[in-house]
Parts: sequence; structure tokens; C-alpha cells
Amino acid sequence: MIIDFHTHAFPDKIAGRTISYLADRSNITPYTDGTIKGLEKAIDTAGVNLAVSLPVLTKPTQFESVLNFAIEVNDYYLGKKIISFAGIHPDCDNIKEKLTAVKNAGIKGVKIHPDYQETYIDSEKYVEILTACKELDLIVVTHSGIDCAYRDCKAMCPPEKVRKVIDKVGHSKFVLAHLGASEMVDEFLESVAGCNVYIDTSFVLKHVTKEQFLKILEKHGEDKILFATDMPWSNLVEDLTILKSFVQDRETLDKILYKNAVKLLGL
Repeated sequence: MIIDFHTHAFPDKIAGRTISYLADRSNITPYTDGTIKGLEKAIDTAGVNLAVSLPVLTKPTQFESVLNFAIEVNDYYLGKKIISFAGIHPDCDNIKEKLTAVKNAGIKGVKIHPDYQETYIDSEKYVEILTACKELDLIVVTHSGIDCAYRDCKAMCPPEKVRKVIDKVGHSKFVLAHLGASEMVDEFLESVAGCNVYIDTSFVLKHVTKEQFLKILEKHGEDKILFATDMPWSNLVEDLTILKSFVQDRETLDKILYKNAVKLLGL
């Protein structure tokens, strides 16, 4: 079994222009057309059993439409092939009420993106979100480290700020994307590795050495790493090949490929 814990897809009516905009800004060629069906085709081709789709709110007014789309996706797939999270923005009002609506809809978690949402991860707004999600038993996935589309800006979710949030909230269902901090491996190893949070492998397997990956694996532990690609921004088959070249132990590999995700998702 293989679970891709970090993918993206958009409603058909906006997928084309959204993917085009993001591809131009980040200078990355996408591997799907950005639609849910495009994501389904990609995971089928790669032999992946389940993908988690993570929407990002760039404005607080998008909450309802993103929630409704997540509900639509989950009702269609019924837990097979694709599971969609919801999104939340730090400038949303009635945070606890909105997250309760997410929980009541049967959705397993939310995605946040400090760079896109122009808010530091250790702000009181994100602390409120994480605290509410902890109380509601919702997973929180955050972009972490440097975003290639925002290289001209200061990273809003660097390891030292993540550590402050971990120490303050202590949410065990907190997931740091991009091996804990994209392009900030040393900082992650120093500040966060070993804490009670998950990290995923999205987008970074092509950009880290085997030595770096094994250092993270050793210090953070095999039970807290989730296979993920960041589709459509990374190639599933290529990422799987790289991961298998990094990790030869079958039990460790299975934990990363699916067992840790099964536990976190409660499947």
C-alpha cells in the first residue's frame, strides 16, 4: 500500500488558471492539469492507493467554498483513492466555529500556509488554530521552510518559530511539510527534529542527499515521517524511486509509505 499524504487539486472551473499562475510564479512545470480527475489518473498510473488533497486559503472569504469542495470530493470518493482536507486562514473570524464545521463534516484536517497567508507560524492566530484543532482532534498540515514561489520574502514558517508553537500548543497531529523545513535541513535538525510532530517528504526528495535524509530519519524517527509528493509539483514515480533508494529496511519503508499515515488518518 502507498499513501501520498500531500497533494493538490482544484475545482475544474479554476484549475487551469490556478495551475498556470502557480507554475509561472514558481517556475515549475506541473505534472497534472490540477483537477481532481487529473490527480486520480496520476496516482493510478503510479500505483498509489490513496492521496490526501490539501487546499490552501489565500483569503478568509474562501473558507465556505473550499469546505464545500472538500465535502464534494469526499462524498464522491468515500475514502477511496482521494481524501480531501479543508483549509483555514488565520484572518478567518469565528475560528473555533469554522473548525467545528470542518469536524462535523467528517473531514480529517486542515491545511495552512504561512507564506501564502502572510502570517508567521508563531502568531497568536495560528496558535488559536492549532489549539482548536488539538481540542477537536483535527490534523493540521503546514507548509514549512522556504517556498520556491516566495524566495524574495522571508520564510514565515522557519524551524525556530515552529519550535515555539510546538512548545506552546503540543498538538500531536501537527504535520510539517517538506521534511520539516524546505531548504532548511540544518535548522530543522537543530530546532525541531525529535519533537512530537509529523513531517512529510513532499517536493524535497529530489533536493536532499541520502545523507541528509538519513540524518533526519535517525533524529526524528521512522514513526513520524509520511510519504508525500506535493503533486502536481513533483513526480510520483520519481519520488517513490528516490525514497526506496534512501530506505532499504522494509519495515521502515512501509511505515513511511503508508503505516504512519494510516495511523494518523485513523483508517
